[in-house]
Amino acid sequence: MNNGQPHDPHDQLSPSRLGLGLFAVYVLLYGGFMGLVLVRPDLLASRPFGGVNLAILSGLGLILAAVVLSAIYMVARSNR
Repeated sequence: MNNGQPHDPHDQLSPSRLGLGLFAVYVLLYGGFMGLVLVRPDLLASRPFGGVNLAILSGLGLILAAVVLSAIYMVARSNR
């Protein structure tokens, strides 16, 4: 809400700029996962928590990161 004050376009990130920034964060996370797959597949085969291997946990972490990043975008856009 602007409360009758003129809107300054430099006050907040534009939707596309925010979206691209969050997308860049996700690309870095995914790139790190893919790098781990290429460099240390043996590490991903380890089972640190109750029989579930690290590859599955990392994949679920990526899905969770995507949900969190989209929630950040949604909250940021709704507060505009």
